[in-house]
Amino acid sequence: MCRASHYAGVPDAREKRSYNVVVSSSEPLPAFRKPSAVEALFNRAFGFLVGLGIAPGYMQLLQVRGRKTGRIYSSPVNLLQFGGKPYLVAPRGTTQWVRNAETAGEIVLKRGSAHRKYRLRPIPDPEKPDLLKLYLESYKSAVQRYFPVPAGSPAAAFRDIASNYPVFELILA
Repeated sequence: MCRASHYAGVPDAREKRSYNVVVSSSEPLPAFRKPSAVEALFNRAFGFLVGLGIAPGYMQLLQVRGRKTGRIYSSPVNLLQFGGKPYLVAPRGTTQWVRNAETAGEIVLKRGSAHRKYRLRPIPDPEKPDLLKLYLESYKSAVQRYFPVPAGSPAAAFRDIASNYPVFELILA
C-alpha cells in the first residue's frame, strides 16, 4: 500500500529517524541525540563496569544530581585531557547529564573506589574547536557518528558546529 505523504516527500509519522548520519555543516544538528534502546542498555552495562574500575583509563562514571528529582544519575563518559586540564565533551549534544550538571554546577567522577568532585566551567564556542578536534581524534570509533566533520579535519572545521557540543573544563571542588 502506498502512502501519499511518502511520495510527497513528507515522512510518515511512524518512520524512525536516525541522527547518527553525517550532515553538511550548513544543516542544523539536533540539540540532543537520544540514544537508541541498544545504546542505552550498552551505556548502563558499560557504566556499571566503569564504576567498578574495569574499563580503559580515560573512561569515568559521571554522577550528577537530577535537576527535577534530586536523584543521582550516572553515565559513562570519556575524559579528555588537554593542556594538563580535564574536560568533558557531550558528543550527543545537550543531554540530560549536561542539563543536570549545568543546574547542579558540579559533578562527581567515579572510577572503581575513587571519587572526585568537580565544578564545571563551560567553554565558550570560540574556544571549542581545538578541544572538539582532539576529542574526535581521541575517541573516533565511539563518537564519529555524532560529528558532521570527519576526524583528522583541521580545528577550523569545528568552528561552525561548536555551539552544538557542550564542553566543560573540570575544576576540583
